Amino acid sequence: MPKVLISDQMSPKAAEIFRARGIEVDEITGLSKDELIKIIGNYDGLAIRSATKANKDVIAAATNLKVIGRAGIGVDNVDIPAASGAGIVVMNTPFGNSITTAEHAIALMFALARQLPEADASTQAGKWEKNRFMGVELTAKTLGLIGAGNIGSIVADRALGLKMKVIAYDPFLTPERAENMGVTKVTLDELLAQADFITLHTPLTDSTRNILSAENLAKTKKGVRIINCARGGLIDEVALKAALDTGHVGGAALDVFVEEPAKASPLFGTPNFISTPHLGASTDEAQVNVAIQVAEQMSDFLLTGGVTNALNVPSLSAEEAPRLRPYMQLAERLGSLVGQLVTEGVKGVKVEVEGAAAQLNIKPITAAVLAGLMRTHSDTVNMVNAPYLAREREIEIAEVRHERETDYHTLVRVTVKTPEGERSVAGTLFGMTKPRLTEIFGITVEADLNGRMLYIVNEDKPGFIGRLGGALGEAGVNIGTFHLGRRENYSAGQAPGRAEAVLLLSVDDVIPDPLLASICRLPGVKTVKGLAFA
Repeated sequence: MPKVLISDQMSPKAAEIFRARGIEVDEITGLSKDELIKIIGNYDGLAIRSATKANKDVIAAATNLKVIGRAGIGVDNVDIPAASGAGIVVMNTPFGNSITTAEHAIALMFALARQLPEADASTQAGKWEKNRFMGVELTAKTLGLIGAGNIGSIVADRALGLKMKVIAYDPFLTPERAENMGVTKVTLDELLAQADFITLHTPLTDSTRNILSAENLAKTKKGVRIINCARGGLIDEVALKAALDTGHVGGAALDVFVEEPAKASPLFGTPNFISTPHLGASTDEAQVNVAIQVAEQMSDFLLTGGVTNALNVPSLSAEEAPRLRPYMQLAERLGSLVGQLVTEGVKGVKVEVEGAAAQLNIKPITAAVLAGLMRTHSDTVNMVNAPYLAREREIEIAEVRHERETDYHTLVRVTVKTPEGERSVAGTLFGMTKPRLTEIFGITVEADLNGRMLYIVNEDKPGFIGRLGGALGEAGVNIGTFHLGRRENYSAGQAPGRAEAVLLLSVDDVIPDPLLASICRLPGVKTVKGLAFA
């Protein structure tokens, strides 16, 4: 009989489900790290919320642990690489508290609009400052959503019921999905310029960190009110403080902070600022929902091997995994490549397999493509939940098998549909184990997809490689490998020298933004992008 430890306060429903499924369960909360280490080796599953820290020391002691289930979304308290190395599945419940979090964002929006916390404090102090607290109506105001996924879509629905106009910035939001939601899809700059209220509903990734930076806050409409119930780090808190002090930002409400628990913040004490202690998921209903979900997911895994909402493993049978693993790695990197190069408006994804790949189960390959594509915007995406997230955003998925003979023993091609047209990349397996790029956006190029890389499209004219090498050398950036491909794009009779070249360079270090900008200014350069592959 499997045995599970519930180490954080959780709805009793979780323990009831475990026991009903024939799983032994202990509920022991408030354990110190050393106390947890002493007993964790006795358990097959660990069910947690945010208090338990499943760090590398705990995982090292968890000699029998097979699954960690987080009742909630965030897994900052779990060392996922350590868990993966130990063969422990980590899963969360990303949709159990969506309504609760969305309602909290709406509540904070009302509180900002009518200055409720300050008015309450003033009234209870006996001041009766009726003329001091002049609010604004939400009706007819423009709400800007940064992130239009599950929670963002619920906020949009509630805001539309309040007769607000809703605009949304989300790289994966298709025009069709936006229309169905009743919102207008816009660029980030358009959102900043138009929104009376801005609410954030996006994960914290390299691309979203400080998405409301000092520079972007300066682009907002004067008097804008900002709400963040998503993740700390999406807003530059120092810059927000300055914008509140000057009055450019009319008000802000944060449920999340860069450092939590937030014992101190530059925002504390600032007029027109409201804070709550990460209450987004704090309702009775949400706690019951996530407890039920984590218990059901962990029970399925321990009893049948079923995997749901896992963050570090694909949904594969033991028989399929060894054979499919190299293809999934190739597919994930092709998806990641497209995701890093095509940042707006993916409306469809087509996965084509040829040769040996056509004989395999294509579903895990497609899931790996989607995980690589969407992980560039969310670090919680994996091969299990990526297809769900794609369907939620109404991204069309197509899978095609080709029995035809090709130049390669096996080939995987990924084509994304965007408003600007289709973009395609293809790759094969070198030695049937090592992923290798063979084509990018119609240009043949042979390149490994590893580590940090630099992608450049330029006019194929003499002297460019020398200038590029000089710029990288002066900046102290070492080139590991150099891959070149080109496409002729001039008509017969025209002078040569009009070919378009693609360069893929592996580099040892992160390319800083100033260096990318200087490379962009080199003669003939059309596109420059820093890439990163796990």
